[in-house]
Amino acid sequence: MSDTAELAARAAAIGVGATLVMDVWALLLRRAGVPSLNLALLGRWVGHVFRGRVRHTSIASAAPIRGERWIGWIAHYAIGITFSALLLGTFGLEWAESPTLMPALGTGIATVVAPLCILQPGMGAGIASRKTPTPVFNSLKSLITHTVFGLGMYLAALAAAWAIPVVR
Repeated sequence: MSDTAELAARAAAIGVGATLVMDVWALLLRRAGVPSLNLALLGRWVGHVFRGRVRHTSIASAAPIRGERWIGWIAHYAIGITFSALLLGTFGLEWAESPTLMPALGTGIATVVAPLCILQPGMGAGIASRKTPTPVFNSLKSLITHTVFGLGMYLAALAAAWAIPVVR
């Protein structure tokens, strides 16, 4: 397997695994009465981005996009894979073959910039949810969720290190 193929395989495995861990976390939050991102609204936002509109006053009042729930789920996992590729691009395949916690955790925490500075403003919530009634709570929830994602990247990297053979 070439380095490029190995990087792609590990990024996919780590990204899917970490996103699954984050989804379990979101499910636990919802069961505790804490709302989390509606992936249909993510799909609506992505659909509008592809039509040239990045910012909305309120994504909930924007015109629905056909298949927005599926688009949201696909985007959610594609973003997880992309963030995992960023981790591997920064720390290399050597890290992925023998993962340690801190690079994954640090990368997960760093990825909180995306929702705070891109997704939330684009959906109408403002930078760091400043236009919502609970911006500090929402931002802290995003930080914790992305920390969980980082932990998920580490756990998924451990599983991938066991499952994907090194061919060098």
